[in-house]
Amino acid sequence: MAVIATIMNTRTGRAVQTMKFERMPKPWATFTLENGRQVTAERIDVGKPAPGKFSAPVDVWVSLGDD
Repeated sequence: MAVIATIMNTRTGRAVQTMKFERMPKPWATFTLENGRQVTAERIDVGKPAPGKFSAPVDVWVSLGDD
């Protein structure tokens, strides 16, 4: 089952983009954003699903470096 995660900037707290992963990403996972920048996940947050839903929100926190 694929995981749809929101990529979050650790410095600003803003969402950068959403990505689809084949499995839950690990905190040390390295991947490439749409703009071509390669980033490493620092923290993964999994929230509670909304009432009546089965999918939980997933946030992947990354540092973009030169914001």
